[in-house]
Amino acid sequence: MELYSSVWHLISALLVFLGGASIAVIIGKRFSASTSRSMTIYCWHTLLCMVYCWYALTYGGDAISYFKQAEIGGLEFSFGTAGVDYLTAIFVQGLGLSLLGGFLVFNIFGTIGLQAFDACLRIATHGKNGNLKKLATLIVFLPSVSFWSSAIGKDSLSFMAASLALWASLSLGRRWWLMVFSVTVMLLARPHIAAMMVMAWAFAVLVSSKLSLGKRASLAIVSSIAVAIILPFALRYAGVGETIDAANLAEYVEQRQSYNTEGGGGVDIASMSLPMKLITYMFRPFIFEVNSVFTLAAAIDNLILLYLFIMGSKSVFLRKKSGLGESRSFMLAYSLLAWITLSMTTANLGIALRQKWMFAPILIFLLISVMGIRNRKKSKAPNFSSEVPDHHMSK
Repeated sequence: MELYSSVWHLISALLVFLGGASIAVIIGKRFSASTSRSMTIYCWHTLLCMVYCWYALTYGGDAISYFKQAEIGGLEFSFGTAGVDYLTAIFVQGLGLSLLGGFLVFNIFGTIGLQAFDACLRIATHGKNGNLKKLATLIVFLPSVSFWSSAIGKDSLSFMAASLALWASLSLGRRWWLMVFSVTVMLLARPHIAAMMVMAWAFAVLVSSKLSLGKRASLAIVSSIAVAIILPFALRYAGVGETIDAANLAEYVEQRQSYNTEGGGGVDIASMSLPMKLITYMFRPFIFEVNSVFTLAAAIDNLILLYLFIMGSKSVFLRKKSGLGESRSFMLAYSLLAWITLSMTTANLGIALRQKWMFAPILIFLLISVMGIRNRKKSKAPNFSSEVPDHHMSK
């Protein structure tokens, strides 16, 4: 397997890179980010993309499998793995992109997600002390965030979907269309997670007191129809079966717990309590479990996330509020549903490191938004009456 094998491969990869830079700047303006910040995020994400590209060429992995399948062609559109194969084939077969070009295309998807995540954290820390803002920026530039979301595969799409859903939930009544787009992208990559997203959205609409009765009823009908359509398909895709009952669900969980237990990342989660499963999924490997450069990077990232979780939980316990007007019911419902479900069914830490970023951005926002004290004299919470927050949010 080669990164490229022709002059067109080099030219097309350069065009994709430059196109990605332009997209990053344009998207950044929608998120009130300066051009320099947008380019910094894009270059950082692209750097991790190149690292992943080298890693895939050296050790193999899902990204190589997707590219090889796309090269073969003759694919039919579907959801999940087949959907990513089909999307990759559009770029490989249709545009003649090389492995490098394919990586750079999916790198753009991940960059959009990272920009949305960054924008949400800037809003969460607006008017607060500098240390909290630095912590938010540090989280945005954690290697594990950009590494897993920069390669050909489901992770870049699902990370983008989750981050855009987070941005949409800051003003759910006006950005419902973006939530629809996020669900659609997640449906392409991981249908069962899309079903969780729609269920959380339906819950948020039903309990919302900020929407008018007419708008709430309209959105409730739309979300209910979406749940009715997506949920059965998602259950079949996940392997639960047509009938939802306790026996089927128990069998599914037991079966998933036995998957992917081999290798250095395999753990026995079947005998763990639910709290230990949640901790294992989100925060392992710990720093004392390091056995390679990659696990060291993951352990450092997890240490930062653990600190954020402890301090954020303390603020939640003290009943601090963000004052931002976001749909916390959607955020809580989705992040907890995804966290609990995935922690009960994922027996490999390598997979957990990738898949937790389907909901971790939302959980991180929930925690960091209630940390610190907002300076009410010099600054007030952002006004969501306009589609884009004030440009001082980029500072």
